[in-house]
Amino acid sequence: MREGDKRMDTKIMRYSDTDTIGRPLIISYSYSGHTHRIAQEIQDLTGGDWREIYPWQPYPMAFPELLDQVKKEIQTGYHPRLLPSPSNPKPYSVVFAGAPNWCGTLAPPLASWLAKNNLSHKIILPFYSHCGGVPCDFRWDIARLCPQAEVRQAFCAVEDGGDGLREALIQWMGQVGLAEIVRTAQ
Repeated sequence: MREGDKRMDTKIMRYSDTDTIGRPLIISYSYSGHTHRIAQEIQDLTGGDWREIYPWQPYPMAFPELLDQVKKEIQTGYHPRLLPSPSNPKPYSVVFAGAPNWCGTLAPPLASWLAKNNLSHKIILPFYSHCGGVPCDFRWDIARLCPQAEVRQAFCAVEDGGDGLREALIQWMGQVGLAEIVRTAQ
């Protein structure tokens, strides 16, 4: 935690810079910045290693074109090619995986990353942002792509989670048993 941080009572502390085993990996794709903010807050709370993923071909900025493309990708199960990223999940036992809810499921870039990486025997903690559209089940969607992983309850935030994001994340981390996974203050 930062010196003088009044949030020490959360019992979540940062990992040291030299400790790589046991530290969580945070993987996220964000189109509008909402999921980015959630991932950033998770990184701040846990001290985990955060890696953003990006599709090789960026999505259209105009919403109608974006929606058409996303619907086609989801209907066909298309997994877009991603830009190279130093996000090898092998040394991690816990992976936070986040993206926007697009058309009732995870955004194709995250689906692509999940499908291309072996996450067997890892704990996956899904998180997503949405703007009030079609409901989704990120836990099920990720479990389908990672059948040998332990996928826990997803965290959901409307847009970027607003002012209560940090507290909501702390509550969710307790609900999913993060006290067993993340180092706590002694």
